[in-house]
Amino acid sequence: MPRSVNSVAKRARRKKILKQAKGYFGRRKNVYTVAKNAVEKGMLYAYRDRKNNKRNFRALWIQRINAGARLHGMSYSQFMGKLKANNIELNRKVLADLAMNNPEAFKSIVEKIK
Repeated sequence: MPRSVNSVAKRARRKKILKQAKGYFGRRKNVYTVAKNAVEKGMLYAYRDRKNNKRNFRALWIQRINAGARLHGMSYSQFMGKLKANNIELNRKVLADLAMNNPEAFKSIVEKIK
Protein backbone atom coordinates (compact mmCIF):
# COMPACT_ATOMS: atom_id res chain seq x y z
CA MET A 1 0.00 0.00 0.00
CA PRO A 2 1.46 3.40 -0.94
CA ARG A 3 2.21 5.98 1.70
CA SER A 4 -0.52 8.55 2.14
CA VAL A 5 0.29 12.13 3.01
CA ASN A 6 -2.14 15.00 3.31
CA SER A 7 0.02 17.87 2.11
CA VAL A 8 -2.92 20.25 1.77
CA ALA A 9 -3.87 20.04 5.45
CA LYS A 10 -0.23 20.15 6.53
CA ARG A 11 0.37 23.30 4.51
CA ALA A 12 -2.81 24.91 5.85
CA ARG A 13 -1.75 24.22 9.45
CA ARG A 14 1.64 25.78 8.86
CA LYS A 15 0.19 28.79 7.05
CA LYS A 16 -2.18 29.38 9.96
CA ILE A 17 0.70 29.47 12.46
CA LEU A 18 2.83 31.71 10.23
CA LYS A 19 -0.11 34.07 9.77
CA GLN A 20 -0.47 34.31 13.56
CA ALA A 21 3.27 35.09 13.81
CA LYS A 22 2.91 38.11 11.51
CA GLY A 23 4.77 41.09 12.92
CA TYR A 24 7.23 39.02 14.97
CA PHE A 25 10.94 39.80 14.66
CA GLY A 26 13.60 37.66 13.00
CA ARG A 27 13.06 33.96 12.38
CA ARG A 28 9.98 33.99 14.60
CA LYS A 29 7.96 35.32 11.67
CA ASN A 30 9.03 32.99 8.85
CA VAL A 31 10.53 29.73 10.21
CA TYR A 32 7.70 27.38 11.12
CA THR A 33 9.27 25.64 14.14
CA VAL A 34 10.41 28.91 15.72
CA ALA A 35 7.12 30.64 14.88
CA LYS A 36 5.11 27.77 16.38
CA ASN A 37 6.90 28.11 19.72
CA ALA A 38 6.52 31.90 19.69
CA VAL A 39 2.81 31.75 18.84
CA GLU A 40 2.11 29.11 21.52
CA LYS A 41 3.90 31.20 24.13
CA GLY A 42 2.05 34.30 22.97
CA MET A 43 -1.27 32.49 23.35
CA LEU A 44 -0.36 31.49 26.91
CA TYR A 45 0.49 35.09 27.76
CA ALA A 46 -2.76 36.31 26.19
CA TYR A 47 -4.83 33.83 28.21
CA ARG A 48 -3.04 34.67 31.45
CA ASP A 49 -3.24 38.40 30.93
CA ARG A 50 -6.95 38.42 30.16
CA LYS A 51 -7.33 37.31 33.78
CA ASN A 52 -4.70 39.75 35.07
CA ASN A 53 -6.40 42.61 33.25
CA LYS A 54 -9.55 42.16 35.34
CA ARG A 55 -7.41 42.12 38.49
CA ASN A 56 -5.58 45.29 37.50
CA PHE A 57 -8.76 47.20 36.71
CA ARG A 58 -10.36 46.25 40.01
CA ALA A 59 -7.24 47.50 41.83
CA LEU A 60 -7.39 50.77 39.88
CA TRP A 61 -11.07 51.26 40.71
CA ILE A 62 -10.39 50.65 44.41
CA GLN A 63 -7.59 53.25 44.40
CA ARG A 64 -9.85 55.83 42.77
CA ILE A 65 -12.72 55.18 45.17
CA ASN A 66 -10.31 55.36 48.11
CA ALA A 67 -8.95 58.72 46.91
CA GLY A 68 -12.48 60.05 46.45
CA ALA A 69 -13.65 58.80 49.84
CA ARG A 70 -10.64 60.25 51.66
CA LEU A 71 -11.45 63.71 50.29
CA HIS A 72 -14.63 63.43 52.36
CA GLY A 73 -12.92 62.12 55.49
CA MET A 74 -13.61 58.42 55.06
CA SER A 75 -11.46 55.40 54.29
CA TYR A 76 -12.26 52.99 51.47
CA SER A 77 -13.33 50.21 53.81
CA GLN A 78 -15.61 52.50 55.83
CA PHE A 79 -17.12 53.83 52.62
CA MET A 80 -17.82 50.38 51.16
CA GLY A 81 -19.16 49.12 54.49
CA LYS A 82 -21.64 51.98 54.75
CA LEU A 83 -22.66 51.53 51.11
CA LYS A 84 -23.56 47.90 51.81
CA ALA A 85 -25.35 48.84 55.06
CA ASN A 86 -27.50 51.40 53.19
CA ASN A 87 -28.26 48.93 50.36
CA ILE A 88 -26.70 51.12 47.69
CA GLU A 89 -25.79 48.66 44.96
CA LEU A 90 -23.28 50.49 42.81
CA ASN A 91 -20.32 48.47 41.61
CA ARG A 92 -16.71 49.60 41.91
CA LYS A 93 -16.45 50.46 38.22
CA VAL A 94 -19.31 52.97 38.45
CA LEU A 95 -18.15 54.38 41.78
CA ALA A 96 -14.62 54.90 40.44
CA ASP A 97 -16.00 56.67 37.38
CA LEU A 98 -18.12 58.96 39.58
CA ALA A 99 -15.18 59.71 41.90
CA MET A 100 -12.99 60.55 38.93
CA ASN A 101 -15.30 62.34 36.49
CA ASN A 102 -18.27 63.50 38.53
CA PRO A 103 -17.13 64.52 42.04
CA GLU A 104 -20.45 66.22 42.87
CA ALA A 105 -22.38 63.00 42.36
CA PHE A 106 -19.80 61.09 44.40
CA LYS A 107 -20.10 63.69 47.17
CA SER A 108 -23.88 63.27 47.23
CA ILE A 109 -23.41 59.49 47.68
CA VAL A 110 -21.02 60.13 50.57
CA GLU A 111 -23.49 62.56 52.18
CA LYS A 112 -26.29 60.02 51.80
CA ILE A 113 -24.40 57.28 53.63
CA LYS A 114 -23.04 59.50 56.42
